[in-house]
Amino acid sequence: MDVGELSGLPAGYAAHLRDRGVEELYPPQAGAVEAGVTDGESVVASVPTASGKTLIAELAMLASVERGGTALYIVPLRALASEKAAEFERLDAFDVDVAVSTGNYESDGDWLASADVIVATSEKVDSLLRNGAPWVEDLSCVVSDEVHLVDDPGRGPTLEVTLAKLRAICDPQIVALSATVGNADEVADWLDAELVDSTWRPIDLRTGVQYGQAIHYDDGTTDEIEIRSSEKPTAALVRDTLDDGGSTLVFVNSRRNAEAAAGRLAGAVSPALDPETKADLADVAEEIRGVSDTETSSDLADAVADGAAFHHAGLAPEHRSLVEDAFRDRLIKVVAATPTLAAGVNTPSRRVIVRDWQRYDGTAGGMQPLDVLEVHQMFGRAGRPGLDPYGEALLLANSHDELDELTDRYVYGDPEPVRSKLAAEPALRTHVLAAVATGFAPTRERLGEFLSGTLYASQSDDRAHLRRVVDDVLDYLEANEFVEREGDGLSATRTGRLVSELYLDPMSAAEVLHGLRDDGEPSALGLYHLVCRTPDMYQLYLKSGDEQTYTELAYEREAELPGSAPSEFDDDWEAWLSALKTAKLLEDWADEVDEDRITERYGVGPGDVRSKVETAEWLLNAAERLAGELDLGDATAVQRARRRVADGVREELLDLTSVRGVGRKRARRLFEAGVETRADLRDADPETVLGALRGREKTAERVLENAGHPDPSLDGVEADADAAAAAASADADGDDQTSLGDFG
Repeated sequence: MDVGELSGLPAGYAAHLRDRGVEELYPPQAGAVEAGVTDGESVVASVPTASGKTLIAELAMLASVERGGTALYIVPLRALASEKAAEFERLDAFDVDVAVSTGNYESDGDWLASADVIVATSEKVDSLLRNGAPWVEDLSCVVSDEVHLVDDPGRGPTLEVTLAKLRAICDPQIVALSATVGNADEVADWLDAELVDSTWRPIDLRTGVQYGQAIHYDDGTTDEIEIRSSEKPTAALVRDTLDDGGSTLVFVNSRRNAEAAAGRLAGAVSPALDPETKADLADVAEEIRGVSDTETSSDLADAVADGAAFHHAGLAPEHRSLVEDAFRDRLIKVVAATPTLAAGVNTPSRRVIVRDWQRYDGTAGGMQPLDVLEVHQMFGRAGRPGLDPYGEALLLANSHDELDELTDRYVYGDPEPVRSKLAAEPALRTHVLAAVATGFAPTRERLGEFLSGTLYASQSDDRAHLRRVVDDVLDYLEANEFVEREGDGLSATRTGRLVSELYLDPMSAAEVLHGLRDDGEPSALGLYHLVCRTPDMYQLYLKSGDEQTYTELAYEREAELPGSAPSEFDDDWEAWLSALKTAKLLEDWADEVDEDRITERYGVGPGDVRSKVETAEWLLNAAERLAGELDLGDATAVQRARRRVADGVREELLDLTSVRGVGRKRARRLFEAGVETRADLRDADPETVLGALRGREKTAERVLENAGHPDPSLDGVEADADAAAAAASADADGDDQTSLGDFG
């Protein structure tokens, strides 16, 4: 279909597409148009990665805005929200205002009302619904990216309930974008949508299995691959791809394996790099070192300097962004990654290698094969339209039997069907409370009617099971005084409404409320332990020797921990200690312990530290609201603990870190130089501030300006030597304040 045949879109849009190099629509895109995607019809597009799903969404949203409506684009990950919002900024040419919203779960998002296209995560949309965002009723088009993730036990129920609520509230056009799944027709039936089901790709994708000196492809052909003496198959394949001018993504099953693989593969890549590329990579490596002074950051920078990288959730967001950008720019030639990189982030490559097709599953007690759908998502990263002549995705086999197994399971096998994960009590706790608290389900009957619009209901023949689970959840919510029942009627208590608005798991709220009602005066560690005991915090694992260490700490600081500790012989004791270990990490962070020391001490990456800090800040903010509005405990103490963990500082620095641009390191340097408060900074001698901030003139001017200094200019100002010495002394005290990063 020629783009000139499109209708229902702004004048000049066809020319706009041609300027982007789009003369004709891909077959799946044309199929979506024929199904009515630009006419307001709901469509499920189940097509391979890189087959033009984003343009289908763009056509639907732009046509909706042209009709006077508002469009919502739902993504599974924050990183994707930013990426998609940046893509849609090109619609500025048609006076389309694009907004992105991912954080602050308490906000009603009033500021989004003026936007034409809103990009948000499913969790953010769910929270907006709970907080009564009025503009939601005016939505005319809702795009759900990666809709197959309704199958995910973690975030799937939120996406499922959010789509069901939106359909009940405003009945918008639904455009659901999915990877190729085994039951796309069921998803389309659930959403009352037309199905566009296609296996078409813009460039050829060859899939196969490497074994020995040969690659066995899906079309029955084989190729030889030279594996040199003492060379691993992965390195040989990376070298082979480089020789052909391509890049490689290698998927492995753990962070440790990703880091080790990147270190080894750097040796295969480095000799092939030209001087200009090496110079550019050196610049990227330097940026990576500047993100965090941790061993992980240093190891990543070393690999990147040689043209390789690793990518996993333990990296800081800035690390991941730098790696992704350099890989897309073809500076980095190989990335060893855990499967998270296959979840929609735009990082295609010439060749994909699925080195590890099994990973540890704690529920199964051992290694288990990856799902076919997940492996096919990895396969889909192969081939860059417009850059690569083809894409190639390979698995690695260690025997003839494994060659046959991998070929049957992943090369020729069909992806699993998508199944709802809603009918699990943890998922329903929060969504049932939200439905009652927002008035969406004022009776048990209305609650049942709402749930009948979910994917679970459309897939299940056993409605009685869902009713039983819902009744159990209602019993729990009533017992914890979150809801009240009178006959068939359901209503939320004041506490229940607040818990729902705060976006807490009701079980988390019950734990926090119990702790806040404790008669003691918990320390910062005690408050960190309280929020770390909740289901909303992913706790650190106890490693060998940890049980004894944290048992001793639990008894040593027992008086600081709110609530009743379980017995050492109870099943809950290990979870209590895991929460204490996580809380101790947060206490170290708030005590200004060196980030590198924290990552080493707890066996985590800088991304893990920041994730724990963000989660703790959110939960402590919720605890502060609960304490203040329900008159429980000392809300001020909770506020101090929250601010300390958010800023990563001891209490004496909180006033300084309230100044924009003053983070952990800068605050400590200023404090040691005698600038101890915001008022001190506002009235400080510029020479002192310049010395404390290591002579960085622009930084010092910005900080002085943000503090309200009457004359922030540093023209002709010399750095004070005593202040510089004091700041250097603060930096030298490495266990306390070096390598902390400035995030304010």
